Amino acid sequence: MAGHAHHDAHGHDHGHGHGGHGDAPAHGSRKEYVIGFLLSVLLTAIPFGLVMSGAIADARITAAIVMICAVVQIVVHMIYFLHMNTKSENGWTLMALIFTVVLVGITIAGSLWVMYHMNVNMMPQMSGDMGAM
Repeated sequence: MAGHAHHDAHGHDHGHGHGGHGDAPAHGSRKEYVIGFLLSVLLTAIPFGLVMSGAIADARITAAIVMICAVVQIVVHMIYFLHMNTKSENGWTLMALIFTVVLVGITIAGSLWVMYHMNVNMMPQMSGDMGAM
């Protein structure tokens, strides 16, 4: 029995073996990695092609499409490469991500709000009689 350190005196294994993964996070298959890679390439090539070709004349529409592709690509990376879903770690990784997104959203929105109001309320009014100075 000396060779089997995880068995008790009666030869029973109490589930402490090193063969299984237990609660370890799931690993993706080759198919999942290929799908994630192809989606990432597609979500990179579309904005690159739009910007380089100038296919859309309005820069705001092009910027919106680039940002949408960027957000979708972030989701693709989280699902296919980081394996974040509701099943991994009993959903805590997804909850941590949602919490982080909410905090970042509040921080960005608050910063923009403060900067806008500082600009409106603190900048001197520009009048037409600048030549009189």
